[in-house]
Amino acid sequence: MNLVQISDPDDPRIAVYRDIRERDLARREGVFIAEGKVVLDVLFSAGRFVPHSALILENRLQGMAPVLAKAPAGMPVFVARQEVIDRVAGFHLHRGVLAAAARGEGSDATTLLARLPASALVLVLVGISNHDNVGAIFRNAAAFGADAVLLDATCCDPLYRKAIRVSVGAALKVPFTIGGDAAGLFGLLSAAGFRQYALSPSGATDIRHLRRPRRAALYLGAEGEGLPASLMAMMRTVRIAIAPGFDSLNVAAASAVALHRLARLD
Repeated sequence: MNLVQISDPDDPRIAVYRDIRERDLARREGVFIAEGKVVLDVLFSAGRFVPHSALILENRLQGMAPVLAKAPAGMPVFVARQEVIDRVAGFHLHRGVLAAAARGEGSDATTLLARLPASALVLVLVGISNHDNVGAIFRNAAAFGADAVLLDATCCDPLYRKAIRVSVGAALKVPFTIGGDAAGLFGLLSAAGFRQYALSPSGATDIRHLRRPRRAALYLGAEGEGLPASLMAMMRTVRIAIAPGFDSLNVAAASAVALHRLARLD
């Protein structure tokens, strides 16, 4: 490992880690921050994003050695005491395990869809702005073998540090694009041969009775608002049956149930 001891919080070599919360929100410098041992393991193993460096609490270094061994050769691993890392981050960072990686150019939705196999399952997120929900949905997408996630422009960033952490690194594995509006994504998916379904508590069909086509796209909307009526009118609507007298599931929980029903895991 290319270990570099850091004793000065103002050291320019670790500037990318300074004031992490503000960097998360502004998406500055085309870089995102990954946090935690499991997440760094996925980052280094999946190969979808190029890591620039790591910043590790000195008493975590030994335990992190097997994970850091998977990082690109020569990548700097900055090592610092807790008080230095806290001053750099701007808050107490108890995990003490960070990495910075390039966002890259990414694929547009058309290119991503063209790369999918003949049998594919895609999630489409519309207006989901809660990072916990987005992270959990990506975790479910990875668990049940979804091939891609498309997010419209009103969704939050899957590469926000908290979303990555909640996803347990799945946001670094499952291919995704973000941008455009739901109607545009509907047109692209139609052209690519996908049968499209809107998940809603008022859906016309119980998802247990749905026969999965070779290419399926499942739409999920935000808490409370759900999917726009105009969008649901464009496709078949499905629901998850729940006990009488209760409103609905959290969107992340609903995604797990629906993906389990649509997954082909054999």
